[in-house]
Amino acid sequence: MVVAAAAAAQALSSARRLRLFLSTLKPGVHVPQAEPVAAFSSSVTSAKVAVNGVHLHYLRTGGGEHAVLLLPGMLGSGETDFGPQIENLNKKLFTVVAWDPRGYGHSRPPDRDFPVEFFERDAKDAVDLMKMLKFKKVSLLGWSDGGITALIAAARYPSYINKMVIWGANAYVTDQDEEIYRGIRDVSKWSERTRKPLEALYGFDYLARTCEKWVDGIKQFKHLPDGNICRHLLPLVQCPTLIVHGEKDPLVPSFHADFIHKHVKGSRLHLMPEGKHNLHLRFAGEFNKLAEDFLQ
Repeated sequence: MVVAAAAAAQALSSARRLRLFLSTLKPGVHVPQAEPVAAFSSSVTSAKVAVNGVHLHYLRTGGGEHAVLLLPGMLGSGETDFGPQIENLNKKLFTVVAWDPRGYGHSRPPDRDFPVEFFERDAKDAVDLMKMLKFKKVSLLGWSDGGITALIAAARYPSYINKMVIWGANAYVTDQDEEIYRGIRDVSKWSERTRKPLEALYGFDYLARTCEKWVDGIKQFKHLPDGNICRHLLPLVQCPTLIVHGEKDPLVPSFHADFIHKHVKGSRLHLMPEGKHNLHLRFAGEFNKLAEDFLQ
């Protein structure tokens, strides 16, 4: 779950490429259907839209009939977390939307906060954003915290979610997880390589303050019965679900993927032997093909 911060440096190259064509944008608050602004193989639109009292930022690319929403991890954004997916997922098959949850990325203000229902709030925001963009059904690709949000969205809005791919997610918090969270609380102790891309996005003060708030927010679940985040919702997920887990993930132990696989009916579990938490960045080609094959 923590992974967006720990792996942000791996996304830096792709994020830089995205920023090259996003740097000229001055996103305004408006309804969807913005004009294309730049392109690799397909145009990428940057826009904001009012949803549930906040202005949510998103990137959009591709023209396929199958809508796919990319959900970033803690402190993440579409730009920092999903460069290889925005660039390379099949633009003829999919319309890809990468959003910034409220308080993250360019969906500011407001500042990010972490009430105990923050994952539920993100799930509703994500679904309402896609409805505002006039998509009739969507599939979800959720990383880390975004995987938790995807699970909740699939459980709460089963008729709206087509398929789902998640990785680096957990449905509850253990003592082992809490120890990991404590280790990342102070961003000044992060390596420069890890901190730099997020510091460029947020500035040091906001990054440090928000990371501390995130740790406090996620630790709330440890005090609930069974450390519950969304484990009670897993049996409600109806859509075809692919769970991907990196066997060398140092941040989310394998028992979390096993638990989700066991309790989401009909789900598939795919292990990547060399994968770490940011497997979709380090092994982008393999991951994208895996996701595309599953979504088709």
